[in-house]
Amino acid sequence: MRSTSNGDLLIAAKAWSDFSANIPVIRSFSLGHNFPPQYPLFAGPPIRYHFVFYALVGLLEKIGIPLDWALNTLSALSFFALLSLIYFVSKRLFGRKSVGVAAVMLFLFNSSFAFLEYFKKNPFALQAPLKILLNREFSSFGPFDGNVVSAFWNLNIYTNQRHLALGYSFLILFFLLFVIFAKKPKSLTYHKACLLGTFIGFLPFIHLSTFGMLIVSLLIFFVVYKALRGKIIVIFICAGLIAFPQFLYMGFPQNIVGLYNPGYLIDNLNFANFAKYWFYNLGFSAITAPIGFLLIKKDLRKIFIPFFVFFIIGNLFRFTPSMIDNHKFFNAAIIGANILSAYFLVYLWIKSAWLKIVAGSIFFFLTLSGIIDLFPIVNDRLLALEDIPKNKTANFILENTHADAVFLNANYIFDPASIAGRKIYLGWAYFPWSLGYDVDTRRANLQQVLNSTDKAFICNLLHKEGINYLEIQNPSTIERVNIDYEFYNSNFIAIYRKGSELVIYDLSKSCNISYL
Repeated sequence: MRSTSNGDLLIAAKAWSDFSANIPVIRSFSLGHNFPPQYPLFAGPPIRYHFVFYALVGLLEKIGIPLDWALNTLSALSFFALLSLIYFVSKRLFGRKSVGVAAVMLFLFNSSFAFLEYFKKNPFALQAPLKILLNREFSSFGPFDGNVVSAFWNLNIYTNQRHLALGYSFLILFFLLFVIFAKKPKSLTYHKACLLGTFIGFLPFIHLSTFGMLIVSLLIFFVVYKALRGKIIVIFICAGLIAFPQFLYMGFPQNIVGLYNPGYLIDNLNFANFAKYWFYNLGFSAITAPIGFLLIKKDLRKIFIPFFVFFIIGNLFRFTPSMIDNHKFFNAAIIGANILSAYFLVYLWIKSAWLKIVAGSIFFFLTLSGIIDLFPIVNDRLLALEDIPKNKTANFILENTHADAVFLNANYIFDPASIAGRKIYLGWAYFPWSLGYDVDTRRANLQQVLNSTDKAFICNLLHKEGINYLEIQNPSTIERVNIDYEFYNSNFIAIYRKGSELVIYDLSKSCNISYL
């Protein structure tokens, strides 16, 4: 993302959807008032989203740093931290810089067999390298394009979910610390254990999945590292004291039907389909990582057990309404698999000249899909989003409404109220639904309001829902509504009009509703 001199935000097309959720969160902290935090695409209840990364971006914008600089700088630092930690953990474990470098390269360029899909569409020819350089489409983007290989292994997952690298940085830092503590148990004092637990305890608001994976890792390390059990109990206690109030505040999703949900995105789950799915998605890493695990010293194997458990958990359980969200467990597991694969490649490389050829060939196929899928990100087109002050509607909202105001929005995505940092009643349904909010009731309320010509009913419902302003758009982008525009113009007091396209009504004047 970058800003232009004429007042637009340029957003990569492949990041457009995710940024339509991220920017409202950022702006709710930089231009709005969002404390105690609420999800700005579902105003009212406490936030259930790990918001701290985007809140930090918002605070940077609030003190005068342009939004694109604030977001991109924090994103770059987080991604650099993750790469550095992968390198240092690998080097610390195996004592070789080459393992660290290889692990970083395997992380950057995923090992899936997506390249097979690419060459199905683009038969190999002399101009193949040039076609790859100019490529704009991912080789495989399952389940969205119907292919087996999923969309979640290439770097697009990090360019879209900017907070993900920060979460994994904390995860890998934790493993780096335990590599040290496992070798020198006395170096982990009770005081340090409580500090580490306190640090872990703050993670639910920073990255909820990382917090869960760290708790799983601690349970495993409690079993395998006998000398650290007392300290791990202290970590649990200190982490729990900090984390528990966060969970009380966030609450839990209401629309998860059973946590046990085996198979992830695999159709017709059976052993053959499971093996096929993961062989295509992991590529040769499905072979090289287990071999690497068998080659390393027995003591070192303990540190990798959590990564295998992450993989198992992601295949057995569902923790949010959207099963797709389990990709976070697999992305973490793949980091561990990459380190093991890197060790195996270096092991082959140092054995003999002939094995150097084997290692080089394996490395090529482990990174080919990632190399091909890098260029759709590099070559992605940019879409323009009118920002403040060019966006006259958003600019009006910023200058003329309270920072805490809630809008019954006219648009699900990039509503001007969201751009101005105000909370809206219901954003694009997938985002709040995936966090466990009751989207169906809000959608029904939204449709009832826009279809009604009963002013008392409208005012009472909007007052009950804590809404301060009503947006009406012509034509409406809200599904299944038939708005009587003349009724609203006659019965509600407009404070802003954008031609005949969009009108904002002040409910405090129209319905005698004061700010809540």
